[in-house]
Amino acid sequence: MSTQLTENVELAIDGMTCASCANRIERKLNKIDGVTATVNFATERARVVHDPSVSTEDLVAAVSAAGYAAALPTPDRGDDGESTALRDRLVVAAALSVPVVLLTMVPGTSFPGSDWLCLLLATPVVTWCAWPFHRATIANLRHGATTMDTLVSLGVLAAYLWSVVALVVGEDSTYLEVSGVVTTFLLLGRWLEKRARRSAGGALRALLELGAKDVARLSGRALDGVEERVPAEWLEVDDLFVVRPGEKVATDGVVVAGSSSIDASLLTGEAVPVEVGPGSDVTGATVNVGGRLVVRATRVGADTQLARMTHLVEEAQNGKARAQRLADRVSGVFVPVVIVLALGTLAGWLLAGQGAAAAFTAAVSVLIIACPCALGLATPTALLVGTGRGAQLGILIRGPEVLERAQRIDTVVLDKTGTVTTGRMSLVEVVAGAGEAEDVVRRRAAAIESASEHPIARAIASGVAAPPVEDFVSVGGLGAHGVVEGAAVVIGRPRFLAESGQELPSLLSEAVDRAEAAGRTAVVVGWDGLARGVLVVSDTVKPTSAEAVRELRALGLEPVLLTGDNERAARAVAAEVGIDRVVAEVLPEEKLAVVSGLQDEGRAVAMVGDGVNDAAALAQADLGLAMGTGADVAIEASDLTLVRGDLRLAADAVRLSRRTLSTIKVNLFWAFAYNVAALPIAAAGLLNPMVAGAAMAGSSVFVVANSLRIRRFR
Repeated sequence: MSTQLTENVELAIDGMTCASCANRIERKLNKIDGVTATVNFATERARVVHDPSVSTEDLVAAVSAAGYAAALPTPDRGDDGESTALRDRLVVAAALSVPVVLLTMVPGTSFPGSDWLCLLLATPVVTWCAWPFHRATIANLRHGATTMDTLVSLGVLAAYLWSVVALVVGEDSTYLEVSGVVTTFLLLGRWLEKRARRSAGGALRALLELGAKDVARLSGRALDGVEERVPAEWLEVDDLFVVRPGEKVATDGVVVAGSSSIDASLLTGEAVPVEVGPGSDVTGATVNVGGRLVVRATRVGADTQLARMTHLVEEAQNGKARAQRLADRVSGVFVPVVIVLALGTLAGWLLAGQGAAAAFTAAVSVLIIACPCALGLATPTALLVGTGRGAQLGILIRGPEVLERAQRIDTVVLDKTGTVTTGRMSLVEVVAGAGEAEDVVRRRAAAIESASEHPIARAIASGVAAPPVEDFVSVGGLGAHGVVEGAAVVIGRPRFLAESGQELPSLLSEAVDRAEAAGRTAVVVGWDGLARGVLVVSDTVKPTSAEAVRELRALGLEPVLLTGDNERAARAVAAEVGIDRVVAEVLPEEKLAVVSGLQDEGRAVAMVGDGVNDAAALAQADLGLAMGTGADVAIEASDLTLVRGDLRLAADAVRLSRRTLSTIKVNLFWAFAYNVAALPIAAAGLLNPMVAGAAMAGSSVFVVANSLRIRRFR
């Protein structure tokens, strides 16, 4: 390249129908001097780094020259409209093709003139409904290329035109049902594919929705400034803004006044709130669950952690969208061979002096026997049955490329909080001091905590009929106190009680040490000047997690526990569920690096997570599995969604993916095998179009029957 690349642009691409289209556009753009481009078929975007001398108009023109349309992205490109248009064509094709199949294939249903009625019904299917295939064929042929669309278009038109000729000359054999069935099922596959590709951008949209929409900014960047409600994007570095209880932090910053607890679970996935005060860093999109805070903005716009996570998700999705469908890869050779064979058959029969009618019959037989009805059914029918069975089991599968990746998985990375554990704080132990009644310790602790909205307080108060509390006072980040049943009760961190003159006896001190060694949170309660008990709160392991880990190991997968939590807590959870390898204390953006590192080791990695902080790692992984009980961003960034939040479904999902992909491969093998075996027979004139149509129908029946076997999966 002549000069350094300094500018970036993203183009929205229209007209791509398969991965080879993306490759063609990419090659066309990269031929321009000073341009480096990658085209993402899944998100229908081209990311271009280019020399300043290359204009956007030049890039758009290059895409147009390749036979596709390009434009700068807009908020609404009409993707939903395109999906709707495909659905409309599918509905019309199915509605018109069913009566054609009945009239031509079911004995006793035909009547005088029914053939002409079938022609009338099939014409809109072959023309308007099948137009996407014809349009793609024309565009590709213009540039000397062929795809599966080419064979679909030729096969549909050949069956239709043969039928027209047969009706005109008075022949009995027509193949209108062939043109209708092929069009209907191929449209079904295209519509399902379009929906899957449309959802690829959902993670980015969901991430952008997480941030605060407006903020209480202090005028003059002073603590005594006047509050003014402004859009969050108006914030600048060093602006001061107020965050009240229940509000989201508007952007990354540092606390300058106030103390509170910050619920960062939306971003970090960790259930334990973070105590903050003057000098503490806070992250945009986290939630203030305690007192009033004044924060000074340190990063805004594209520099925030949320924006960086959005970028990571986008980059990860762009990197993994390169897989091509199996049928597309094979068709790169199969389609040109069939076309050449059909033309060769026509020419050979004519040169042999057998007459135009015989030559045309043999050539049409070649096209009809090669018409990819079974090939078109191979993926969508298996996918429909597999995804339907998955939905019954609580597993949502995004598309066939997901199944292909599932076949290669050898390592599964498990996020801890919300995936292996419940993601919610709960009371796991109550230790009463010498001579104290456990129920009294818990009841009085619950009475104080019932007046607080802190997640730890809610865990302690949950399920207890607590007596009323008087004179309640919350001390941010430390604890609270009040009067319960006539006693002055204090509850909070051990040092908070120590500062109140209530030192822990050895029994309670040992309970605190045990809890902290296991990565749990210890809360001490006391009254009348004495520490009376310890309440241990923790995020507990799901009851099915250990069984799930055993099932994953049985599939030949190595489990890895990944968490932002401390090493002790992570090791305790890993030991409980049977995981040997643990990666703890990682920042949200470092989770992607962990997955990438495993991939660099040559591993095929599945990632199971549920938080916003898992989104980039889910997108980077070879297979992303999101817990359906988690954040929308994680679900959108994943390939598979486990609806019930039961980790055992991860093992079921891998097995179902492998079973469905195996079925697709068997379907494709027999679809192609039937073509390969029958093509020479058709070319030799030993297979008339009627028999060719019957053979094609038989292969389709096999494909459907084989796919339906997935319904018995468990």
